[in-house]
Amino acid sequence: MRKTIENIRSITVAAAVIVVILLAVWVYRSLGDARLEMGADDSIGLTPTQIESIKAVGEWEFLSVSTEELVDTTRKHLFSDDQLVRIYYGTLRLGVNMKQVKPGWIQQRNDTLFLTLPKVGLLDRDFIDEARTKSFYESGSWKAADREALYKQAYRKMIAHCLTPDNLRTAEENARDSFRKLLRSMGYKNIEIKFEK
Repeated sequence: MRKTIENIRSITVAAAVIVVILLAVWVYRSLGDARLEMGADDSIGLTPTQIESIKAVGEWEFLSVSTEELVDTTRKHLFSDDQLVRIYYGTLRLGVNMKQVKPGWIQQRNDTLFLTLPKVGLLDRDFIDEARTKSFYESGSWKAADREALYKQAYRKMIAHCLTPDNLRTAEENARDSFRKLLRSMGYKNIEIKFEK
């Protein structure tokens, strides 16, 4: 009886070994030339933290234009004229306000980042330096309303002279360069940037 049990065990072990060998041959033939390779994924995923850190910068200045405007007004009288001439100085800062980005403003497709930035514009509407404003010539008496009218005239002239298509294009190019440098320092190589219209 012992011999019978030992024979059955030997036959069972031999059968199991044959099944394993047949299974291994079948798997090898089924896979053919397929190979298992290991490697690293070099692509970088954009994280919400990175997106928020870029947005958190707020206003980014990409061009600063210093200007001065000479404005005057004359009031006619019967025998003489009153005249007020003032010089205004200002610095207009052009850039983008990252608080104005729209949902989906930055997206990653494959190995390329696509950014849609807010339109380049004037960052600070209070750009006239009133401490440097001075009267160049003044005759007669003038009220605060007269000076305010000159201020508004200087303001409009500065906007017209500084918010030119050339200056806006320069600010856009500076923005593209700055964003590319920032994102390349974070490991991204392919970056497409456009601006809202």
